[in-house]
Amino acid sequence: RAFGDAPRRDRVRTLALPRLRSSAMAMTDHLPLESVVGFAGKVGGGLVLHPNGKTMAYPLGATIVVKELGDTYSQSFLQGHNDEVSCLAISRDGAFLASGQITNMGFSADIIVWDLHARSVVHRMSLHKVKVAELSFSHDGRYLASLGGQDDNSLVIWDVETGNAICGTPTPGLTRCVRFLNTSSKQLVTGGGNTLVVWDFDLANRKLRPSPCRLGNIRRDTNYITIDEQDEYMYVGTTSGDVLQVSLSAQLFKHAGPHKSRVPKGVIAVASAPSGEVVVGGGDGSVSVVERGTMRTLASTKLESGVTSCVMAPGMHEDGGFGLYAGTETCNIYYLKYSPARGVLSELIQTCHPERINDVAFPVGYSEVFATCGREDVRIWHINEARELLRIKVPNVECLSVAFMPDGGSVVTGWNDGKIRAFAPQSGRLLYTINDAHPHGVTCLVGSGDCGRIVSGGKEGNVRVWRVGPESQTMVASMKEHKGPVNSIALRANDSECVSASSDGSAIIWDLTRFTRSGALTANTFFKACAYHPDESQVVTGGTDRKVTWWDSFDGQAIRVLDGSESAEINSLDISTDGEMIVT
Repeated sequence: RAFGDAPRRDRVRTLALPRLRSSAMAMTDHLPLESVVGFAGKVGGGLVLHPNGKTMAYPLGATIVVKELGDTYSQSFLQGHNDEVSCLAISRDGAFLASGQITNMGFSADIIVWDLHARSVVHRMSLHKVKVAELSFSHDGRYLASLGGQDDNSLVIWDVETGNAICGTPTPGLTRCVRFLNTSSKQLVTGGGNTLVVWDFDLANRKLRPSPCRLGNIRRDTNYITIDEQDEYMYVGTTSGDVLQVSLSAQLFKHAGPHKSRVPKGVIAVASAPSGEVVVGGGDGSVSVVERGTMRTLASTKLESGVTSCVMAPGMHEDGGFGLYAGTETCNIYYLKYSPARGVLSELIQTCHPERINDVAFPVGYSEVFATCGREDVRIWHINEARELLRIKVPNVECLSVAFMPDGGSVVTGWNDGKIRAFAPQSGRLLYTINDAHPHGVTCLVGSGDCGRIVSGGKEGNVRVWRVGPESQTMVASMKEHKGPVNSIALRANDSECVSASSDGSAIIWDLTRFTRSGALTANTFFKACAYHPDESQVVTGGTDRKVTWWDSFDGQAIRVLDGSESAEINSLDISTDGEMIVT
């Protein structure tokens, strides 16, 4: 029933229960992380494979995800960095994982060595400034080489057992990559801007002695280095789109490929196949298998976006081919299978949004699927399998909000071009478009219980009500009182009222029968989110003041204020259907 029908005495009693629940919620521990759908694809070489071929590790912000292949929910999370992870390396025996990070200008960037069996920190090492560009373990796992970014530009050798630095040296020019040899821990190579150097590691004297490679008249900027199993040649991927074959014993250039063609946007990743071929990943999304001797292209395929990681799966197939995993800059992970007879076949095994996710929504009364929206697309996911079911793309525009209609018959979305688009949730077919719904973008929307109306908010501050049907969509009312963007809208169960939260410091309760303001909640904050408590006696809001506030929905008075965050603003909130829990 509408709250206005309840006696005053009943209303006071209903306010007491949520207040007791909220104090209990303030003492609740952090939510345990169950599963993550995501991959930081822009980190070069960020995808690494355990030697057993069954475990994969990759960065995701400041966290490292360790995932068992074939099992969506078998994930572990290594959390120890305080900023984005910039590189990963795994020891040959699979016992240790090393990770480096980016930090602010003038501060030291940490390297963490993890015990993969115990999923715990072994060492935390700090010498490089601003960024750790790349890491490499020696073949026996005793030493770790680390390379600083352009603000540091130093090469350091660490003792993995003690976590102490053994020696270090500045590197010539801008150096991007480092790699230990596969059969010796006394030599390593670095490459970067017009430099390719073989270093002799003198443990007794704690020295690194450089020997520049002789490339003749060739000038190349190095992106990636891989070394064959016998340490005979290294294969250097360059920004110019070719791969240089350089002899390690003579430190002399021998060959360049792919034969007769260069890779557009440069060679970003190179891998040495167990059958002897070289796999080349390009910035244009191409993955090519190149013959080692002649550097001739044997087979190739094209992925959706630039390849940033290539790792070989262990072993060979019966037909003489092999498998590999490739990560792309749009945060997709592919499994590629090469066969001499059929070429390269690709299979998408993991995907996620490549940029920020603006909104997430569940269907009403159904928890098996959910929808997310971001730049250029809306995606629907299966929650138990953490798998994408449907992707709806609209080129060159960004989706700002998404919601399911209560009957589940359509997914309504708001876009930064000012349009509201509705799609069929199973096929992705466009059902209808409301043009010019809001002039500067549709920031939030919600469907009415009878599925006949949509209430939307825009960047210009308007709250609008639309009558929607399969044949026509018309505006019923436009309510303009907000002076800033409308960030969130919540609707009462009987569709008689809604509340809109805005960046102008007000949350307005609207009467949806007369389309006028019936109340206002004001605070010294930019309101980012609002929701009705299930008994509809209260409105809960959050915003830039980091407070979670309970308001009386009848007279607009603040009932209770809690600190929702110690450091950052509250961007969104929701309340469980029984009213026991609030998540922010």
